[in-house]
Amino acid sequence: MGVKPAIGRKTNKNPPIFSHEFVIQNHADIVSCVVMVFLVGLMVQSTSPIASLFISLHHNVSGVEPTREAPKGEPFTYESGWKDACAVFFYSLVCIVMHAILQEYFLDKISKKFHLSKSRLSALNESGQLIVFHLVTLVWGGDAILREGFIFNISQLWEGYPVHPMSFLLKLWWVVQASYWLHTIPELYFQRIKKDEWAGRIRNAATAFGFVALAYGFNFQRVGVCLVVLHALAEFVAHCYRLNTILRGEREDFLDKFLSLVNGTVFVIVRLFSLVLGVLTFYFGLAGVAPLLVRVAALSLLVSFQVYLMFNFISEAIKQRQEARQQALARPLKKEKKEKPKKEKVKKAPVDESDLPEVDQNTNKTLRQRQNATAKAK
Repeated sequence: MGVKPAIGRKTNKNPPIFSHEFVIQNHADIVSCVVMVFLVGLMVQSTSPIASLFISLHHNVSGVEPTREAPKGEPFTYESGWKDACAVFFYSLVCIVMHAILQEYFLDKISKKFHLSKSRLSALNESGQLIVFHLVTLVWGGDAILREGFIFNISQLWEGYPVHPMSFLLKLWWVVQASYWLHTIPELYFQRIKKDEWAGRIRNAATAFGFVALAYGFNFQRVGVCLVVLHALAEFVAHCYRLNTILRGEREDFLDKFLSLVNGTVFVIVRLFSLVLGVLTFYFGLAGVAPLLVRVAALSLLVSFQVYLMFNFISEAIKQRQEARQQALARPLKKEKKEKPKKEKVKKAPVDESDLPEVDQNTNKTLRQRQNATAKAK
């Protein structure tokens, strides 16, 4: 009797080892074993320095080794550096394992319950994963913003630039952000995504990864975390609305209208706040501190991205309204086709007895005589 592995999407078939099907079905277990190799290596003294390069966070600038307690309870502070690439690689493996767990124990069960088509199933898997990721980003990043005090003293976003040391949780948050978008590339293969969807998903992942890398590499971590948290809020609401649309089908209800209104309102507010925050930081706050070329390039990228998102949102809203109008016009036509007019029964005009042949006239007379005789007898 075979034992079903704990993680990953499995079938009853046993494909050949090292085949594409074997790797796809067992990719989460394979990656879990690689993660365990790093963890075990951390416990062995000879391999601990190499394993810690991938697992631990480096570039500590607090003057205290991370293995010892900071004096007077002072927290450790970090800066960006080349060793963070090793941590991004390791945590991208962890993201693959978490992706498989969420897929098997939640999203697959939802898809079986609603019996979705292939296109809606792909959209469900994408939105389901992104809802969880953006929720984690929102809660974790929001907590970091509150702890650092950026929301109460906005000048901290640019004061002291370019020396902006990060706390342990804030640095780990940035590493996880880069790791998540990096892991979405191999997931296209592991999740059997259609080739025609690869271009759009790779473009979105590359854009997000590029923004994270630029903000992290140019020491814009403070304003970057605020912008990413704002964007995560809009994306979380948008994917909740999309997920509701996928599951409800063609039915329109109050929840759909409510989520549509909330989605539009939050989207506009987030775009406005992002532009205001970018102008305050890059145009006013960093004036005379950061190089002019860096400030202009950062502000231009931010404004262009916000305009691009707004243009796509308006275009999609117009498209949805046009489709809704077409469907509303098509419904009466369908009803008219279904309700075909009933054929009226045409009553035959009475035939004059004189027009009948003689044989039929005699038969009718005989029948009338019998009916009269029967009536008299009664």
